[in-house]
Amino acid sequence: MLATTDKALVAKALKNNKTAWLKLVKRYEGLVYNYALRMVSHPEDARDLMQDVFVSVFRGLASWRGDASFKTWLMIIANRRCIEFYRRRKDWGSSDELESVESSAGDHPDNVYQLHQQGRHLVAAMQELPEEQRLVVELKFYQHLTLDAIGQQLGVSTNTIKSRLYAAVDKLKQKLEVSA
Repeated sequence: MLATTDKALVAKALKNNKTAWLKLVKRYEGLVYNYALRMVSHPEDARDLMQDVFVSVFRGLASWRGDASFKTWLMIIANRRCIEFYRRRKDWGSSDELESVESSAGDHPDNVYQLHQQGRHLVAAMQELPEEQRLVVELKFYQHLTLDAIGQQLGVSTNTIKSRLYAAVDKLKQKLEVSA
């Protein structure tokens, strides 16, 4: 028996075929859950993230153009939701992190301020990167994935990932040198 392709299931789901949508969810729920669990390390948070991912996918289903495989598109959304989870959950003003920043900056308030400013410049520079490059930087430096794992995640070769990463790092260096 020939399995229904993702493309065919998406087309049916877009026509309000609930069975097709449920098949897509069933096909990828394990992958999304395991990815989320690896990223957040808490089963309950991973389940919540999985639900968020599928809600986002359902809402944006019509925007999937098929340039990349459905699985790649889905996992990019899963990665974004994990990053958003960390941004929401990680209290950047928590006392532990503040103590860490303060201890690395020394006792002088100007050093702490300078570190915060550098962080703001980095965030602004990241926002200016093309989506493909920003995603690779986030996966490499925030999610701590290997280049091979990023390539698998995005469905491209490791050499392509290296190229995107080096281009992104060069752009970030240039932008941060200008703002310094």
